[in-house]
Amino acid sequence: MLLSEFDYQLPEGLIAQRPSDKRENSRMMVLNRASHEILHKHFYDIVDLLDENHILILNNTKVIPARLYGYKDTGAKIEVFLLKERENKIWEVLIKPSKRVRPGTIIKISDELSCEVRMPLPDDGKWLVQMIYEGDILSILHKVGNIPLPPYIERKMTNEELRKLDFERYQTVYAEKEGSVAAPTAGLHFTQEILKKLEDKGVKIGYVTLNVGIGTFRPVKCDNILDHHMDSETFEITQETADLINNAKSEGKKLVAVGTTTVRTLESAYKMFGEIKKCKGASELFIYPPYEFKVIDKLITNFHLPKSTLLMLVSALAGKDFIFEAYEEAIKEKYRFYSYGDCMFIN
Repeated sequence: MLLSEFDYQLPEGLIAQRPSDKRENSRMMVLNRASHEILHKHFYDIVDLLDENHILILNNTKVIPARLYGYKDTGAKIEVFLLKERENKIWEVLIKPSKRVRPGTIIKISDELSCEVRMPLPDDGKWLVQMIYEGDILSILHKVGNIPLPPYIERKMTNEELRKLDFERYQTVYAEKEGSVAAPTAGLHFTQEILKKLEDKGVKIGYVTLNVGIGTFRPVKCDNILDHHMDSETFEITQETADLINNAKSEGKKLVAVGTTTVRTLESAYKMFGEIKKCKGASELFIYPPYEFKVIDKLITNFHLPKSTLLMLVSALAGKDFIFEAYEEAIKEKYRFYSYGDCMFIN
């Protein structure tokens, strides 16, 4: 299957640069796979589309302030993007500009935090660094770090305005477990009021955790998509959520996944164990047509980048032709795309 089959042209003006005025006011395109019908609604209409015959599973990961700005002793400014901690204080990172550093380079972030460059990794420009600090790293990051917005969001704002907006809106309202460097963006549309209304209708709600990595934004580069390898992302399913899913499935209820990260968590667990159970693991699952879904039935998701693994995943669920028809319609109707954009409900 060729990468070019998952390409499309998006007018730059449709890339959302900031969130909607209210989370629930985002537009929502509804795809009915049975009737091949496309409806145009708003996210608050999700309450009318789900009932006691559905369960809703969300990813409760929380984005860490992973983008750091520091200086070498020469005064040169360096950006350090934290990816994941390998072991005690040793992190995988991206460094920009990487040509200004070498093993042994010290980058000072603040009086509380510095890092020493250890070695480059043979993996898409990643480096290993030794973080130098005393105390709790997350507390320090919340003081000096920045929310790592994706590269297609470019806004002319002061740093303080940027920090205030993104610390609030680039997190889901149910974010709990810190560890991601990107938000599970389908969940950004939910409010506590929406969740309460769904529960009042009898919709059971459960949570999984998948720590979203930088691979979310990286385009596939292989002409043949079968040659692509997914970045590894850790996940966890609790006993409570496993019981919720298994009981609901035995009763014939439909599972609505919120976001592609939730999909990959559940489908990865099933692939590993042949069932959904309490577990921790690492997902490298690449979902593309004609994948047969074992766990999820429906999906709430945002509009995704061309040639991305996320676009391939939704194409596997709804059918590639139907997805591209929907994207063409979304462009015509001027939907807002990507992380801070509008969403789609694949019904």
